[in-house]
Amino acid sequence: MCIQKKIHNLVVLIEQDAEGWFVAKVPDIKGCATQGKTIPQVLERIKEAIQVCLESDKIELPNLKFVGIQTVEVKA
Repeated sequence: MCIQKKIHNLVVLIEQDAEGWFVAKVPDIKGCATQGKTIPQVLERIKEAIQVCLESDKIELPNLKFVGIQTVEVKA
């Protein structure tokens, strides 16, 4: 018996911290984040983190379509 896995397309936000590390977060999965020294490394690690989160938690992923992202500057 072959179990088919569902394919998920998730938004991953990648930022760079003050020390140069790339930090990846998945907004649709609470607490799903990782870091890496390079973009390829952080992408590999976030895929692993997503798999762990999906396997360990019974997560209901929202049925949203990614439209875009924008940086907004605000003076406070």
